[in-house]
Amino acid sequence: MTLASLSPQAALPSPTTAVWQLGPLPVRAYALCIIVGILVACLVTEYRLRRRGVAPGAVLDIAVWAVPAGIIGARIYHVITSPEKYFGAGGDPMKAFAIWEGGLGIWGAVAGGAIGAWIAARQLGIPLTVVADALAPGLPIAQAIGRFGNWFNNELFGGPTTLPWGLQVHRMDPDNPGHALRDDTGQPILEPGLFHPTFAYEAIWNIGVAALVFLLDRKLRLGRGRAFALYVMGYTAGRFWIEMMRTDEANTILGVRLNVWTAGLVFLGALIYFVRVRGPREYMIPLNAPATVPAAPTGSDVSQVDLSAREAGPRPAAPDGYRVVTEEQFRAYQETGAVPAEPEAGAQADAIRATADEEPRRDDEEPRRDDAESPREDDRAGANGPGPADRES
Repeated sequence: MTLASLSPQAALPSPTTAVWQLGPLPVRAYALCIIVGILVACLVTEYRLRRRGVAPGAVLDIAVWAVPAGIIGARIYHVITSPEKYFGAGGDPMKAFAIWEGGLGIWGAVAGGAIGAWIAARQLGIPLTVVADALAPGLPIAQAIGRFGNWFNNELFGGPTTLPWGLQVHRMDPDNPGHALRDDTGQPILEPGLFHPTFAYEAIWNIGVAALVFLLDRKLRLGRGRAFALYVMGYTAGRFWIEMMRTDEANTILGVRLNVWTAGLVFLGALIYFVRVRGPREYMIPLNAPATVPAAPTGSDVSQVDLSAREAGPRPAAPDGYRVVTEEQFRAYQETGAVPAEPEAGAQADAIRATADEEPRRDDEEPRRDDAESPREDDRAGANGPGPADRES
């Protein structure tokens, strides 16, 4: 008696085709899933950046750097951790560039995307922590969508199971990538038995992580990159146990899959960051915002902000940079249009400006005399974000 004969009737089917021809152009399901995931992440990030005061369209400037860097980083991580497929006996080094055949590591994607986002954030004058926190709930949604590319490719499944949601897996044709191998009658060939759909487990887990980040961020008003650290902890906690269920080939250390070790180490790093770093949520006010608004007549109940001028006038140019303010200052700016006063030397850490070239200052240092006597030359909020003065010792 085989496992196939013990399998229940209910099962999750798998696609037999992962590539479609649109004339001479191959359209790959794996790539489509990644693209849709990126678009969803961009929409979520754009919405959250706007609510923090960043000008519309900033996510496009960030994506131009972050997306290519993330894909390159993901592929580099995959090739480094699975070198035998490309440089071992019988390997083809040119296959390292064939990303459409699968093989993207999330750890490399996050690292590469972070480098790209850092470059873009410096250009825009936005602290990197603001970008990271805005992205935090959108990234796991993008990962969940991307995992369905593995479903189309009939890959990254777990061990055999007799559960009702067991996955049917096709044998893919090595001579016709993206298509199931077929028998003499033209029917696709299935692997015997059913398997754990680990891609679906991870997709569901990631949706839960996105909901967790959104709810806790809304309740706790997380800032300074802590929302992103929460995402990292949530994702790695799930990846730890899901990775151990997978049966595809992988390099191991002490008999444990490399990605299990990576998930554990990254979780600890994110936990340390989340616990040690403190500070309120950061909000942005453009540096080129008007410093004053016309005063309303005494006793008038008319708003001091001329909304008609804003609506009728041309769309304002992108800000030269941003100044980090507290939530209270930002709300007041939204209601009145009045730019809050510059913080004095020695002000509280949650009101300190984030500048591109600002020298870090420890909590126990006295403010320099130059800071109190002359304004800073560069008032842009750089990608380095708030300095160590915003953290607990």
